Amino acid sequence: MQFGIMSVSDITRDPVTGYTPSEAERIDAIRQIAVKAEEVGLDVFAIGEHHNPPFFSSSPTTLLAHIGALTERLILTTSTTLITTNDPVRIAEEYAMLQHLTKGRMDLMLGRGNTAPVYPWFGQDIRQGLPLALENYNLLHRLWREDVVDWEGNFRGPLQGFTSTPRPLDDVPPFVWHGSIRTPEIAEQAAYYGNGYFANNIFWPKEHYKRLIDFYRRRFEAHGHGAQKEAIVGLGGQAFIAKSSQDARDQFRPYFNEAPVYGNGPRMEDFEEMTPLSVGSPQEVIDKTLTFREAFGDYQRQLFLVDHAGLPLNVVLEQLELLGGEVVPVLRKELDAKREPGTAEAPTHAALVKAKYGDAEPRQPRPNANRGDNVTGGSPYQDSESSVAAYPSM
Repeated sequence: MQFGIMSVSDITRDPVTGYTPSEAERIDAIRQIAVKAEEVGLDVFAIGEHHNPPFFSSSPTTLLAHIGALTERLILTTSTTLITTNDPVRIAEEYAMLQHLTKGRMDLMLGRGNTAPVYPWFGQDIRQGLPLALENYNLLHRLWREDVVDWEGNFRGPLQGFTSTPRPLDDVPPFVWHGSIRTPEIAEQAAYYGNGYFANNIFWPKEHYKRLIDFYRRRFEAHGHGAQKEAIVGLGGQAFIAKSSQDARDQFRPYFNEAPVYGNGPRMEDFEEMTPLSVGSPQEVIDKTLTFREAFGDYQRQLFLVDHAGLPLNVVLEQLELLGGEVVPVLRKELDAKREPGTAEAPTHAALVKAKYGDAEPRQPRPNANRGDNVTGGSPYQDSESSVAAYPSM
């Protein structure tokens, strides 16, 4: 079981002080938050992708590469990489490079995002959002697994004899999560490829997420990847922790009341009742999180949202101390004790390498000599299979 935090990279006015941090301040703060997450014993740090104010994370790979250089153990991922408005060729290249730089300490979550104007900004039509997402991942999947790709689709130019570089570390593609809160077609695609499925588990009642998770697990098994309990599921969650329940509620209430995503709506207590939001003592957060397993069964990754709604950096760092020091150790013990035998382990690069190669040495692709024109002829790698298709020589 992996535990970590996810950030949507919002820049929000602090309702207590009235202060709005600058982009520079928030970017520096997220660096400190990620480093702190490793210090307190968390496993995963995830950052979203946005291309509009009031968000700062327009380049997740740049940010994660920097954090990778500052950490040693933390798994770095996204919460979401936009599979619709990013060219799958660029995703293949950028995340493979990140995989090399972090020595495999990364994966990524693909999704369509929730900002409608981003589609025309990047030359796409939101009305084609779902088929675009499905087609782009189909191509990305091939780019990471085939040295030479010939491809033609509906939403980008064709590829002829194309090789995405660098090849994935150890020739093992990064693990992919498909994130969706409403679309069975995305859960189906995750199941078809044997990838992970992530439900953000923040805004809606558990029954909503359970339908999609159960569907994904059934289809994972139907596609021959193993029993339903071997499917890979991740969940989000929202928590605000203090030493006592009353302190937590008093401290978080002004942030909840003015939060852009749910402020001026239900009372905080009502929202807690209806959704996975946990506000309280460490034990209360533990108890609420344990109900996730009761609702969804065993799962592999739990991420908490802790740095949103204008919370100042010092408060977020205090949250991490409590999360890593008092909440997660108990959750690890409790969930491990309850885990059904045969349930899938959380994905890691080392495990994927072991599954592919066993005790053999991983492949390390080595290019052939530079001919001055490496887009024609055979594969550019010395050890490619002779049957690999390529753009024919003239």
